Amino acid sequence: MTNVKVLIGFLCLFSGYVAASPSAGENDLAKAVDNLTQAMLKKNIPALNALTADNLTYGHSSGKIQNKQEYIADIETGRSAFKTLEMQKQTITLSGDVALVRNHFSAQALNGDQVVPTEIENFQIWQKQKGKWLLVGRQAFKF
Repeated sequence: MTNVKVLIGFLCLFSGYVAASPSAGENDLAKAVDNLTQAMLKKNIPALNALTADNLTYGHSSGKIQNKQEYIADIETGRSAFKTLEMQKQTITLSGDVALVRNHFSAQALNGDQVVPTEIENFQIWQKQKGKWLLVGRQAFKF
């Protein structure tokens, strides 16, 4: 009887762990967000192209809105450049082939040789297209 109670307790604990663990879709999306972040940091233009949808709308905390070509051109030319860049406190909400991602954008941006600390909030919309997660929308805002 004691063994049965231990087994039931273990199964209850394990089932809670499984329910709380991220789904495969969330893991794939978190990896895509990280790949985009690293591509921005390292100016990896092919990766930026591969991770963003053709109809991307990219909003900055200043209110500036860019399309895919303008966003990538700013990274490529160094108008948007980073010494460090990471997304913190990330949450992911999946709804079919659409995902909502919120995170804290923490960076040391570069303005020429000057380092500019940047702490803003970020809201991203991702869509699964042809089996790949692509960024279709992003809006940053000051908190």
